[in-house]
Amino acid sequence: MGAERRGGRARVLRLTALLGCAGVVLTGCASMPDSGDVHPVKASQRGDSQVRVYAVQPRKGATPDEIVTGFLEAMTSDDSNFATARSYLTAEASKRWQPEASTTVLTAAPDPGAPILGGRDKPGRSYPLFGRQIATVDAQRAYQPVTPTDYRRTIHLSEQNGPDGKEWRIDSLPPGLLLGASDFERNYVSVNKYYFASGRSVVVADPVYIRQRQDPVTRQDPVTQAVSALLEGPTNWLKPVVESRFPTGTALKKGTRSLEFDDRNGLKVPLNEKASSVGRPQCTKMAAQILFTLKDFSSARVDQVELLRANGSQLCVLSSGQAEEYAPDHGSGRLDSQYFVDEQDRLALLASGSKDAAEPHNVPGPFGDGRLRMSRVAVARDEQTAAAVSKDSSKLYVASILTGSELRNAVVGSSGGQAENRLSAPSWDGRGDLWVADRNPSDAALMRVPSGTGTPQDVRIVPGIDGARIEAVKVSADGVRIALLLTKDGTTTLKIGRVERHGPEDDPAVTVTELRPAAPHLETVTAVSWAGPSRLVVVGKESGGVQQVRYIQTDGSTAPNSILPGLNQVRSVAASDDESRPLVAYSQEDGIVRLPAGANWQTLVKSGTSPVYPG
Repeated sequence: MGAERRGGRARVLRLTALLGCAGVVLTGCASMPDSGDVHPVKASQRGDSQVRVYAVQPRKGATPDEIVTGFLEAMTSDDSNFATARSYLTAEASKRWQPEASTTVLTAAPDPGAPILGGRDKPGRSYPLFGRQIATVDAQRAYQPVTPTDYRRTIHLSEQNGPDGKEWRIDSLPPGLLLGASDFERNYVSVNKYYFASGRSVVVADPVYIRQRQDPVTRQDPVTQAVSALLEGPTNWLKPVVESRFPTGTALKKGTRSLEFDDRNGLKVPLNEKASSVGRPQCTKMAAQILFTLKDFSSARVDQVELLRANGSQLCVLSSGQAEEYAPDHGSGRLDSQYFVDEQDRLALLASGSKDAAEPHNVPGPFGDGRLRMSRVAVARDEQTAAAVSKDSSKLYVASILTGSELRNAVVGSSGGQAENRLSAPSWDGRGDLWVADRNPSDAALMRVPSGTGTPQDVRIVPGIDGARIEAVKVSADGVRIALLLTKDGTTTLKIGRVERHGPEDDPAVTVTELRPAAPHLETVTAVSWAGPSRLVVVGKESGGVQQVRYIQTDGSTAPNSILPGLNQVRSVAASDDESRPLVAYSQEDGIVRLPAGANWQTLVKSGTSPVYPG
């Protein structure tokens, strides 16, 4: 990024070869380089996270242009406490600047404009900074996307007395860090912290961004950063519906910058005095939160966690296998079965194996024997029952898919004039409740059917959806987050809401609150499915673009290489909570297709619609 700005002076050292040879015995790497220069490259070039950026101090007699450019480049490095970046600031500005407080993310490097000379009342020079802002990261490390908008802020410089005479330094600047998207991706990585759903022993993912390498301010490595972020508590958006089992004020023992692994992939976590007196049941859940938080780290396999008191004695030990009882899908079915509506409008089961698996077959009961012609379906997470919307989308039925049974009365009905103004596809949450939207313009509603058979309850959306119509509903496995496709003025957008429950456990009042955009970069979204604890797969297109199938995080961020192989005329998509399972989609051109890891889309069934995993 920085070298795109008028002769930038950042320097980077490519560590790829060095790190690749670290495993010399395994890889056969013959030797390590012992000579060569450090070469200037663009700080924003796309590459792996092993590229390091080393900024340089301002030279003696540096011009104002060089000070501005050097400072913007220095922000992309990760030297201790941003010492190099601070060397471009006045002493007072350095004290005020808090780079850890927030990060502004632009589509590309901030572009300094021509300097504006100051007057008598404010001498010096001002440089406008231009860009397109796409997100911010707050002090809690939470990523917040914004609709791409023009960014303009100002950096002001003044002449100061230095050891070698007068020198230009920055005395006023925007708050926090200012990074282009590629530098942000190089320096930061998304991790899920885990907390317990309020009143339940089920964990919920809370995505945040931490530094890929050592944090410049705390000097903690990534594993330690993740644990520290967990101990700080949930982000503000998720906080109303989750709980941490760590006592208030719990933190790592003072001075901890790196956590110790033993030879059995066990991690020792020393805590401060706040946690020293907790009992074993609570400690076990504390350890589970850490295990879930660290399980996605490819560089650190953690098989067990040992929590330590401030005096070094053991609080408790928990293995990764024992922690699985707190997973949202614990006790559910296989979660890898793939279902769809066949050409005769019946529910069929796809074999869950490879491309060459057996032919699909219809499920037992009224959904598979033709007694109900259906348009859309959702299979409960225990794979014992399913919910199906009738062919004309006017009624929602629930029935067993394990044994033959009667077709009971519909649990929900809609009186909308046309099929597109009636019921949406249903969705099951991890509690066993069924969700569906009535799209009738004169009587629109989001409904929850307790246990799939109880009395339907209207779910309030606070503060509301401003006249938009709910096209699709997908509830997370943990039951505390909901994805909604909302249509207004011919455009369909994706938003994520928080599911709050108040009152008695057996009859709570349920609301969806604080909807936030999950894919503001997409002009319209056609389909969505949960694809893991904090990941969605969406079908949509950017303004003026073509349809894409891609992964996004629930916080609205996207990872590099998140766009999947092309597929035409996709109308629905399904993913498993198990991220290792292949995607399944319905294309009007290709029928029911599957995307195995490392391969392209493969047609499974030429005639059929509405593919789903349990959920």
